[in-house]
Parts: sequence; structure tokens; C-alpha cells
Amino acid sequence: MAASDLRSIAYPKLTEEQSEELARRADASLRSYEDGQALFECGDSETCFYVVRSGSVEITDNSGDEPKTIAVHQPGEFTGDVALLTGARAIVSGIARGTTAVYEIPVDRLRQALNEWPALGDMVLQAFIARRQLLKESPDYTGLRLIGSRYDPETFRIRDFLARNCVLFTWLDVETDPEMDRLLGRLGVTMDEMPVLACGHKLLLRNPSNEELASRLGIRHTPGRTVYDLVVVGAGPAGLAAAVYGASEGLHTVVLERTAPGGQAGSSMRIENYLGFPTGLTGRDLADRAAIQAAKFGAEMSVPARVARMEFDNQYPVLCLDGGDTVITKCLLIATGADYRKLGVGGCEEFEGRGVYYAATPNEAQVCRGSQVVVVGGGNSAGQAAVFLAEHARKVLILVRSDDLNKSMSAYLVQRIERTPNIEVLYDTEVCRICGSGHLSSVEAVNNQTGEKRCIEASAVFSFIGAAPRTDWLPPEIEKDRKGFVCTGPTLEHSGSWSARRQPFLLESSRPGVFAAGDVRSGSVKRVASAVGEGAMAVQFVHQYLAER
Repeated sequence: MAASDLRSIAYPKLTEEQSEELARRADASLRSYEDGQALFECGDSETCFYVVRSGSVEITDNSGDEPKTIAVHQPGEFTGDVALLTGARAIVSGIARGTTAVYEIPVDRLRQALNEWPALGDMVLQAFIARRQLLKESPDYTGLRLIGSRYDPETFRIRDFLARNCVLFTWLDVETDPEMDRLLGRLGVTMDEMPVLACGHKLLLRNPSNEELASRLGIRHTPGRTVYDLVVVGAGPAGLAAAVYGASEGLHTVVLERTAPGGQAGSSMRIENYLGFPTGLTGRDLADRAAIQAAKFGAEMSVPARVARMEFDNQYPVLCLDGGDTVITKCLLIATGADYRKLGVGGCEEFEGRGVYYAATPNEAQVCRGSQVVVVGGGNSAGQAAVFLAEHARKVLILVRSDDLNKSMSAYLVQRIERTPNIEVLYDTEVCRICGSGHLSSVEAVNNQTGEKRCIEASAVFSFIGAAPRTDWLPPEIEKDRKGFVCTGPTLEHSGSWSARRQPFLLESSRPGVFAAGDVRSGSVKRVASAVGEGAMAVQFVHQYLAER
């Protein structure tokens, strides 16, 4: 889409009648501001939605070296972007220019009005998404500054967390940035304190944990209810689908996610076999839009929120989080998905986050531009990663244990790999060691048929092998198969673990009212579309369970 077209979507103008009708539906307050007075500032939490009635509101970016004007809202135009719905802190400031009157609408009343008035709701939501996209694509917008080394795993952890949670930021590599000494001097920090985060001329954080970072950014929300109708653990495609359908159907819903929305699918750079998207879409786009959709209907999202264990109190599941918080719910959906298994070879743990990766996104591609890289695995995720990395790396080597990619990879991906000149597939080959001094430099591989070993020059290894379900937090009452995946439905009837008089619902676990969907469920089809379908289907069973109680 051309920038001019995107801008017209980002900055629509309401008619006087639409402004007054929205104000009436949302029970808005009419507020007056003097010239230069701030309606909201960058970093504010719980900001309101403002529709300009008279005067104007200048939207400014203060994250760079000098303040910049992003837009000036005239009468009929409105403030806000996706942060308003998701509860994150404001990333820009709004300043009155001239004596200005605005309709002020709290977010909860805005959400209700937009759901009751779909035509206006679509316009506002599309504007929010387009505004964030314009900032993301703008060379003039800085956002947070992350300063750290490409060889530092802590820097990579923070980069990964920010990118996966859709936080706009600029990474400054201490190894290559020519202005680094000047910037560090201005911020008053030394190389020993890396990585650090700054906004404008202000130092914010020194090597923060994910939890500290999320709290500062306003994306970590403490669950606000005593008892929820539905708690979803995991925000992959299954969990996000359940959040959308649960919240839109009136269930008080919260999603607990340990890292970022999207799950494994969120790291895919091109999903081409998802119904309705013939040109494909990235897993990140799918996850971002689903998270906004869930927020639109009022689902709560808490990131990072790692569930340490689960207990039961008077038949209600009680989720105990790291840090001591507890969340009680009438129904629970386990949608924690699965992690790629680690290679389990010498050097693997040493180079994680500085050469060994389990996702291939622009975040990882930045550190291997123009070099040779290795992708390990023969499934669709490995194929998608190899094709994406081939656009950035000098050469991509795919190491496959079997003798034929067609055994485990979709035909369209196999054909694309065969037609990409800088991709080479090494069959019957496994990694036996990862080597380097300070940073990864080579991989030792072995042919599992001949026993022949070879040393492969590589700046990065991307591993997409196997799947280990995230079920270590579940109690014994939840039956799992021998590989650790959650058993559900008819398979439980003769296992001895099902105690209710009725038959278990299709996605119900061995404990009534506790469901599982997506990759974590035993016997599930490991595809995005099926995960979304199971997440939506689970909500129907939740309604049936609540009705019978």
C-alpha cells in the first residue's frame, strides 16, 4: 500500500454528526485546553481517546535527538493508536495548539461504543493500525533506543522481547555504530553497563529483566478480577482465537503469556497456506492483529506472565504465577504450545542468543547479513526460515537427518528451496558440535550414513527440530501422553482418569472444565489453521460446561 493511501486511512475525519453521536454513545466529557497544554505525554498510562471539537492537537515524537511533529489533528479528527486498546503506555505526546475543545472518552467506554457501532469501530481500528504502521516504516521515528553488542545474549534477549511484543525501537550496535562514544557520554553510561535502554536524552533502564521491561512499557497487567470465566494460558494462535471468541461472547477472559503473543507461528516470516491469505502473511502480523482484536472485545492480556504451577480450590483451577500472584478461574484453556527442542550438542548452550537461534525473523537476520548460516530441520518452519534467510545471508545450508525433504515439508516450500540459488540442502546430516571464540564461527556436522565429518563455516545456526510441549507446570490430575502432550476427549473415557458422569467434551482434559487446544494437545494437527479452529471450538465447550454448572 502506498504511503499516501496508508496516511488517508490513518487520519480520517469524522463529520460533526459522527463526533456528536460518538460522544453521546460513550458519554464523553467536553474538556478545554489552553495553547501548549498537554492532553497526554509519551510514557503516560491509561490515556483517554480525544476527538477534536475546536482548535487543534499536535502529536509529537520526543524519542529522538530533537522533537518531531507527527500529525496535527483538526476538528473531527481523533487521537490514539493501538496502545490505547492494548493498555500499553503512550509512545507520543498530544499538545493543544490554540484554545482547544475535545471530547474526552475513557478507553472502556470507547471500546463499548465501537463494538456497538461497527462502521465507526472499523474506521477507528483501521486508523490505529495504520498509524502504528506509519511509525514503524518512518525513517524519522526512533522509538526506544536499545544499546548493546550483537554478541551479547542479554542484548539479544531484550531485542527479541521488544520485537515480539511489537514495541517500536532502534537497536544501536556498540560494535559498529560510529556515534557510540558520543551517545554513551551524553547518557552517562559506560560499556560495562551494556545493554541499556534510552528514550531521547533520558536513560531509562540498565539490562532490565523481561518483567521489569514489560512493567515500564505498560504491557504487563496484573489480572484484575477475583474469579474469571476463562483463563487462557498461552497466546499462540489457539490461545488468541479463544481470547477473541471468549471475550466477544461475554466471558470475562484473561490471557497469560510467558513471552509474547504469537507462539511458534509468531516467528514465521511467511505463512502461505492459511485460508484467506493467498499472498501469505507473517506470523507476527497474524499475532499482532489477533491481540488487537482480543483487546477490542475486552480480553485482558498479561505479558510476561509465567505460570509456575496449577492447583484446585473447590473445583476451581488456581494458577500460581512466578512472583507470587494467583489467578482463579471457572474454566481454563491450556494453549501453551510447544518449544523447538535444543540441539543438545557441544557449544549449543554457550552460543544461545549470540549465534544459536530458534526463530528466523528480521531481528535475527540483522546479525547474519552477508554471511553463511545453517538451518537445522526438515519441517515447514525450517523451510520458511531458510527461504527468508536466503534474502539476507550469502548462503543458507539446510541440514536434514533424512534423505528427502518431501517426507516432512510442504511441496510448495520444497520447490521454492530447490529454485533458490543460495540455498543448499545437506541430506543425512546432523550437527555434532558448535564452535567459536566469543561468537559462533563454525559448525561440525556428520553424515549419519557414512560417518564422514565436515566443518562448516557459519555465523549463525537456526534450529527447528522436534517439539517439546510446555506442560511442566501441570499437576498430576491433568493426564498427558508419553511425550508430555495433554490428553483430551474420547481417549480419556477408558483411561481411568475421567471421573465425571458425562462424557468429556472433545477438547476437555482429564479434569472437567480444563481444556487444551493447539500444539500442546495430544493428537492435534500442527498447523496454524487447526490451532485457530481448536481455540474457537474450545469456547463453545466452555459455554456448555458453565451452563451445566
